[in-house]
Amino acid sequence: MAKAEKIAPHQVLDYVGWFAAHKAHLAEEKAFTRRREQLASERRALPWLKIEKDYDFDTTEGKKRLAELFAGRSQLIIYHFMFPPNADYRCEGCSFLVDHIDAANQHLPHHDVTLIVCARAPLPELLDYKARMGWQFDWVSSFGSDFNFDFQVSFSEEQTATGKVLFNFEERAMSAGDRAGVTVFFKDDDGQIYCTFQVRGRGGENLIGTYSYLDLTPSGRNETGPSHTLADWVRLHDEYGSANKLNERPSKDTGHCH
Repeated sequence: MAKAEKIAPHQVLDYVGWFAAHKAHLAEEKAFTRRREQLASERRALPWLKIEKDYDFDTTEGKKRLAELFAGRSQLIIYHFMFPPNADYRCEGCSFLVDHIDAANQHLPHHDVTLIVCARAPLPELLDYKARMGWQFDWVSSFGSDFNFDFQVSFSEEQTATGKVLFNFEERAMSAGDRAGVTVFFKDDDGQIYCTFQVRGRGGENLIGTYSYLDLTPSGRNETGPSHTLADWVRLHDEYGSANKLNERPSKDTGHCH
């Protein structure tokens, strides 16, 4: 079990002083809430991209096209899991995030939203890992498809050899491999699909409910090194307290979720 870093001494006041300090801080909390609501409204107002290309996915119910992944709903959220074919590691960051999906999926389908996970590895590899972790969400494979590459979460050696690829709306150097992210789609009554939003890197952190709890505590996230990210403490949820070699990253750069 990871222990919190020793907390520096804090000011301790009587009730009157404590109440005044927390009441003053509450104004900042409320301003942040209002700004977050405004940002969500601005996000919904962003322009959409018409999807002209079709994609095939391997699912537990056979081959499906992108339109079929909506499962009769108009909104689709896809989480791109870092899981290339024949991977000899399991991404702790992606696994940490998708640990939170099954709880949300008790509600999202009743609000016209389908949420699925997609990765590039063949479906049997994904389902083996899904069974090990006890997840219930739908996981589909884009193996053999351009989907990951078109949505800039996978990069070939030829692409990365150029020294810059397009990722998270900017050109940057990138090692070959897969990256994590979230892409949101809308399907209208005529069946036309649009990409309405996408986020990569740390932009998906708001989907990690554990962080919301940690941010309430005196120690916070306590990601104090050596990487100063979730890699400092997060493990696959069935490996806390163990030293399973599968959970160790290979020397090859495999990227980071957050």
